[in-house]
Amino acid sequence: MNDTDIKRIETHLKRTFNTGGINLKARPKQNDSAEVYVDDEFIGVVFKDEDDDGSFMFEMAILAEDLPPA
Repeated sequence: MNDTDIKRIETHLKRTFNTGGINLKARPKQNDSAEVYVDDEFIGVVFKDEDDDGSFMFEMAILAEDLPPA
């Protein structure tokens, strides 16, 4: 994923989630994805969509330990 893609996606996520604290960082050993952070906390990964040129997928896990009690 090149710097232009990273900046475009970062801008989109900041606008969509209404927060300036979102940052994307290139993954050193993989050029098809970038890590997503809110401030200093890792929250997920954005991947190039292999089926649609120019599209991307955002994947975020929600761990049980991070959720409030039921």
